[in-house]
Amino acid sequence: MIRRLFYMGLGAFGAVWVMRKLQALHPNHLARRAVHNATGALEQARDLAGEALRGAAEREIELRSRFGLDTVENSYHSNVKDGR
Repeated sequence: MIRRLFYMGLGAFGAVWVMRKLQALHPNHLARRAVHNATGALEQARDLAGEALRGAAEREIELRSRFGLDTVENSYHSNVKDGR
């Protein structure tokens, strides 16, 4: 009797496991997972780009102060012909 209950429970667990695996392969679920992964990758790329831009701006300010150049905000001179 106990052995039968054990195997019935094991069969029920196996059936639930198989159903979940089959649902994970459903096209709607795959599309939803792909969109979720794509948005996560896009968010990571935005974070990386923002961090790179902040680092570049800090480095530019550091170099400008070291070499005595004007600030980043006032870098345009009207008498310089640089194509603007």
